[in-house]
Amino acid sequence: MTINLHAVRAIYFFELHRTWRTLFQSIAAPVISTSLYFIVFGSAIGSKMTLVDGVSYGAFIVPGLTLLSILTESTSNASFGIYLPRFTGTIYELLSAPVSVVEALLGYVGAAATKSVILGTIILITARLFVPYEVVHPIWAAIFLVMIALTFSLFGFILGVWADGFEKLQVVPLLIITPLTFLGGTFYSIKMLPEFWQHVTLFNPIVYLINGFRWTFYGKADVNVMVSFGMTLVFMTACVALIAWIFKTGYRLRN
Repeated sequence: MTINLHAVRAIYFFELHRTWRTLFQSIAAPVISTSLYFIVFGSAIGSKMTLVDGVSYGAFIVPGLTLLSILTESTSNASFGIYLPRFTGTIYELLSAPVSVVEALLGYVGAAATKSVILGTIILITARLFVPYEVVHPIWAAIFLVMIALTFSLFGFILGVWADGFEKLQVVPLLIITPLTFLGGTFYSIKMLPEFWQHVTLFNPIVYLINGFRWTFYGKADVNVMVSFGMTLVFMTACVALIAWIFKTGYRLRN
C-alpha cells in the first residue's frame, strides 16, 4: 500500500503547529504543575521518607509523574485534534479526500504523540533540577515513552470521535485517567498495600505502564516488565482495531 506522504505531512504539521500557538497550555502548564509535584513530594516530603525499593522517594516518583502528564496530554491533544474538525464541519473534507485510515492516523496521532514525547522529555529534564535520578535502560525508556504516547494518542482519537461536546473531552482524562494514574503506583509501591488491595490494584491497567517505565529507570518494578510491555501492546492493538472500525462504519463521522 502506497502512503500519501503529502496528506500525512499536511495533517501532522497542522496539528503540531497548534502546539506552538498554544505553547503555555500545551507545554508550559503541564511542566509547571509537574514541577510543583517534584517540589512538594520529591524535595520537601521525599527528604523525610525512607528509601522505596532502594531508591530515594523523590527519584521513585519521577517515572509516575512523567507518565501522569503524558497520559493526560496525549489523550487531550488527540481528542481535541479530531473533535475540532467534527465540530466545525471540516471533517467532511477529510472524508472526501483521498486519505486512508492509516494516513489520517499517522497525521493526527503522530502529531499528538510527538507533542507528548517532547513534553515528557522536558519534564524529565526539569526533574533533574529538583531530584537526582538515573536511567538504567535508556533505550527501553525511550521505547516505553513512545509506545505509551502513541497508545494514549490513539485512545484520545477514539475519545474525540465519541464525544459530542467539549465537556466530554475532559470527562475521561479528569475522572478516569488521572485517578487511575494516582492509584496506579505513581506515589507508592503497590507492595506497600495490604495483600487484598495489591490484587485489586492489578486490575488497573495504568499499573503496568508505570511499572514498566519505572523499570527502565531503576531496573526494579512491582510487575514483570514483559507483562507491562505486553499490556501496552494489547491496549495499542485494541485502539487501532476500534479506530479501523470507526472509519469503516463512519461512526459519528458522517452525521
